[in-house]
Amino acid sequence: MAPVSIKRVLISESVDPCCKTILQENGIDVTERQNMNQEELIVQIKDYDGLVVRSATKVTADIIYAASNLKIIGRAGTGVDNVDVDVATKKGIIVMNTPNGNTISAAELTCALVINLSRHVPQAVMSMKAENWDRKKFMGAELYGKTLGIIGLGRIGKEVASRMQSFAMRTIGYDPITPPEVSASWGVEQMSLEELWPQCDYITVHTPLMPSTTGLLNDASFAKCKRGVKVVNCARGGIIDEAALLRALESGQCGGAGLDVFVEEPPKDWTLIKHPNVISCPHLGASTREAQARCGQDIALQIVDMVKGKALVGAVNAQVLACTFSPDSQQWIRLGKAMGRVLKACCSSKQPFAHVHITTQGECLKKSAGFLSSAAVVGLLTEGPEIVPNLVNALPLAEETGITIKRSHSDEAKMACMVEVSVNGSIYKAVGSVQAGVPVLLELNGSVFWQPVPLSGNLLFFKATGSPQLLSSVTGILATAGVAMERFSASSAPGDDQWYCVGIPSQLADLSTLKSLVKEALQLAM
Repeated sequence: MAPVSIKRVLISESVDPCCKTILQENGIDVTERQNMNQEELIVQIKDYDGLVVRSATKVTADIIYAASNLKIIGRAGTGVDNVDVDVATKKGIIVMNTPNGNTISAAELTCALVINLSRHVPQAVMSMKAENWDRKKFMGAELYGKTLGIIGLGRIGKEVASRMQSFAMRTIGYDPITPPEVSASWGVEQMSLEELWPQCDYITVHTPLMPSTTGLLNDASFAKCKRGVKVVNCARGGIIDEAALLRALESGQCGGAGLDVFVEEPPKDWTLIKHPNVISCPHLGASTREAQARCGQDIALQIVDMVKGKALVGAVNAQVLACTFSPDSQQWIRLGKAMGRVLKACCSSKQPFAHVHITTQGECLKKSAGFLSSAAVVGLLTEGPEIVPNLVNALPLAEETGITIKRSHSDEAKMACMVEVSVNGSIYKAVGSVQAGVPVLLELNGSVFWQPVPLSGNLLFFKATGSPQLLSSVTGILATAGVAMERFSASSAPGDDQWYCVGIPSQLADLSTLKSLVKEALQLAM
């Protein structure tokens, strides 16, 4: 991957000082401005290439559209639901988080809430502070032998399971992604939610907030649980339906809740929090010195590694870039973009495109179809006033404009990339490769070049019927226009018409001067 130029980063929240230090040590200018409202951030963000946030800053569409130079949004923590990832992707902005930074801290707080729910510790503490000695009021229950249902078996869910197994709890779970055999290896039996609800004495949720998880615990699911079930949420507010939870608490269907996160933070309605069987915290899942240092360090190092072209870690919307860090990948990206531009010029009068088919050839390119597809689409798309196509947003932009993308791979011996574009029923095709570190065009619309065409500098392509006088006639027209011919590539094709390519030091001012000699002509500055 080509290094992304990040010169100025804005940190809009309290992040561990090591974040600023690491960025500055690597030549990045850092500004810290906390407690900005949306309007203030909109004014400030246009001056920065990068933005680092935690959870309080809501990076909305308005902020992203105001960020004319922004290339990366870094969330120092797990999850990115405070960032409009769809809009960021459309603008070609990388969004990353630190998925491992607060895993231990969030797992430990979850376990603490489970333990406190079982023994009513916070309520007993408050009673003692009120000078009451009431042992019978706070009768608890052992965790030994109880069943803990874990919804979401990622990093945090796994850590919670291993800790609560130390209390001899039975751990069961649900996760649509983690294979059952994987979770079984660390002691969690997977099952459907319908099977899980009635078995649990305690339920804890560890999923991202998305349409499929919003209100996951609701009136219907509480009704399927054991009476008196206790629930914990240290993930995201909204996974547990707060109104349904309050109803379950008041009816006794839910025996207690440990909440660290809420739909509104801070809450405006404190009714749920004031319920005597609720213990709550002001979103403290990542609030440990260790987690903050880890998140601050991780996000800074991830940005630095990306800037230096070493690796891309924690990106949630730029998976296509994961394979772009090999030494040769940048030249193949250049090839894909260049072939896209050549094909776009070939059919400029016949747009829009309908279909794009990218085929990679050769074992070494087996994992490169993703970024080569994006690169080719970047070359095909037109820059807009607010949207500049890049590898991050190319495929979403193509989909938005109605272009269908197909990718395939062939295990042929030679390494090459073929791009085919369908426009109004016509097919345009380019085949290229990288030779000696240089992107070259091998074939254009059925014409196979005798010598590979280096895709660099100013290139003049024209289609004409071959004749002994063609080269000298074209050379004469170029000389009349004061343009020298630096290199010339001819081709062979099944019919009489072939494509030719001329390397020139500057573009021809008027392509119509070639009209008497050629059937089609186009020129590009690579």
